[in-house]
Amino acid sequence: MTEVTIRPLEQIDHAEWRRLWTDYLIFYKATVPEEVYQTTWKRLFTEGEYEPKGFIALLDGKAVGLTHYMYHRSCWSVVNNCYLQDLFADPDVRGKGVGAALIEAVKQEAAKIGVSNVYWMTHETNATARKLYDYVARRTGFIEYDLL
Repeated sequence: MTEVTIRPLEQIDHAEWRRLWTDYLIFYKATVPEEVYQTTWKRLFTEGEYEPKGFIALLDGKAVGLTHYMYHRSCWSVVNNCYLQDLFADPDVRGKGVGAALIEAVKQEAAKIGVSNVYWMTHETNATARKLYDYVARRTGFIEYDLL
C-alpha cells in the first residue's frame, strides 16, 4: 500500500482544495456561496491564533483528502481547544488510512502548542466515518444543538 502524505495547505493547492471541500459539502447536502469559498481560502493563509488552518492528504502525489481545524479558547482550560471542523477523503480511498492520517496530523500540530483537546462532530448517519472515529477517539456522548 502506498503511504499517505499529509502536509499543510499551500497556495498551489487551491483547485484541489476547492474540489475536495465541494465534495465534502455535497456529501452533507450543503452549499456555500462563492464569497464563502473565497473568504475561507483567504483565512486559511491569514496569520492569527484563531484563524482556520488546513492539511491536504496526498496518495501517489494526488490530492485525496483534506481537513480544516481551528483553535479556540475555553472557560474550562488555560490552553486552547482544537476543533477539527471538516474532514474529507475521496470515496475511492476510504479505508486506506487517509482520514486517520489527517486526524493524527491535526493532533500532532495541536500538541506542538500544548493543546491536547482535539474534537469534532459528525452526522449520526455517517457510519463509515464513525467507524474510524470510534477507533481513533472516544465518543463523548454530548449532543449538539443549533439555534435556527
